[in-house]
Amino acid sequence: MYQQVVIVGNLGSDPEMRFTPSGVPVTSFSVAVNRRWTDSNGEQREKTTWFRVTAWRRLAELCNQYLSKGRLVLVEGEIDASAWLDNQGNPRATLELTARKVRFLGGRGDRGAAPPPAGEGSEFIDEEMPF
Repeated sequence: MYQQVVIVGNLGSDPEMRFTPSGVPVTSFSVAVNRRWTDSNGEQREKTTWFRVTAWRRLAELCNQYLSKGRLVLVEGEIDASAWLDNQGNPRATLELTARKVRFLGGRGDRGAAPPPAGEGSEFIDEEMPF
């Protein structure tokens, strides 16, 4: 069985990098995917779906270095959905995407970091997943 999801959206916050106890880099960030359409009454509608994204190893380092809040990004990977009840008993859910590929789109964002070096292009692949 194989699963692949592709999303295009804007980062909701700056990436956060941390390390596993064995020293493996892990970067997390959120991506907002907006969908616009016209409903049956002719009114413009919009829906935003949030994804939590996790990148590992070299991909984690590159995402942490080049991404920033508001930056347009394409992420390809595997998705997992989680559901739970919050402290008030309300149902909550999240979509978590483990990135295999990330393509940096649009401008540089707020950080002012240069785009990736010419030899690396704008797409990075992390084939070694932690599972």
